[in-house]
Amino acid sequence: MITITLYFATNRNHVGPRWAPRYYGQNFSGDRSSNLRFGKVSIDLEHAKITKYLTKKVNKRAGDGEGLAEYITEQLRKKQSIVAFKESKNEPLASTTAFHEIKSTMETNKDVVIFIHGFNVDWFEAVASAMSLELMLNRHSADINSLKDTKVFLFSWPSNGDMLKNKAYLSDRKDAEDSSLAIARGFLKLRDFLTSLAPKHSNPRLRECGQQLHLLCHSMGNFVLQHTLDSLQEINNQKHLPRLFQHIFMCAPDVDDNVFECGQNMANVQQLARQVNVYYNNGDLAMSISDYTKGNPDRLGHNGAARPLQLHNKITQINCSDIVGGLTEHSYYLWATVNEDIRQSIDDVANNANSRKRDIQSTQTWSLV
Repeated sequence: MITITLYFATNRNHVGPRWAPRYYGQNFSGDRSSNLRFGKVSIDLEHAKITKYLTKKVNKRAGDGEGLAEYITEQLRKKQSIVAFKESKNEPLASTTAFHEIKSTMETNKDVVIFIHGFNVDWFEAVASAMSLELMLNRHSADINSLKDTKVFLFSWPSNGDMLKNKAYLSDRKDAEDSSLAIARGFLKLRDFLTSLAPKHSNPRLRECGQQLHLLCHSMGNFVLQHTLDSLQEINNQKHLPRLFQHIFMCAPDVDDNVFECGQNMANVQQLARQVNVYYNNGDLAMSISDYTKGNPDRLGHNGAARPLQLHNKITQINCSDIVGGLTEHSYYLWATVNEDIRQSIDDVANNANSRKRDIQSTQTWSLV
């Protein structure tokens, strides 16, 4: 058995004691939708089971993150251990406690990927997806010493819809929008923490670790990010967005395909990061459902940007259609090939030459091979 520990922030309601909940529920925190709880969740998993999924062949490459997430979900529903970081007059902010613990982890040569999940995900599925993402991103680290390990940090919002219920989908979109203020507050807490650090500070707790932060949003998690940018602009007095991340990975984004254009919500998303990577799949059934049954415009996660030649030079598109295929695949960020491309970006592999080919019409659009 091995123990997996995941740090998290959530604006979900706690179920059970406030500081030692059994799990988090399907509604907003009783304090308010913008309230954030920070903590960590741990679970014991069978090493052989994990190895089985990490070595399973998918598209001729090793790694079945979706199957691994399903296994972890089953185990979480049986037993998990949650510690919620307390706040009081005599204790530091819960966010500060979380950031210092994560910084200690990063000091062992680990980057951190903040993960925002999508539609139709309960607490157990959110935690399992984040844990699976971490295990998948690190699956080659033991064999290739030059690779940096990564640690995933989960932000979980009350996404509890049903793909067959239009009202549930629309409700989740409203919950996603209402969660944007919580994430914006979390980003600004992170900014304030980072600005308190210095490269050569005499106090190790206040010394920079030299590692990178990244952000990965899946599906409607990108809709959360879209509205987070609006909230950031508002509470940050319309100032330039803080540069927090090395990479932003927008996976199967359930947002409009013109969202990067001038006057749209994400026209300035590149201010948050050095590079923005958009992963899309022409055969994504979830995107088609969002298009046709929910009355949404064409989705970014289905065909990419409406006008790819007008993209900011920090935005890159990656077409996953040839690799993923089919009409049912939506969580392909956990697939071997796509996940490996994300990992290569984290490791700054130039143009991910082993897995991509450039589109002849757009220098900023690639296809996975």
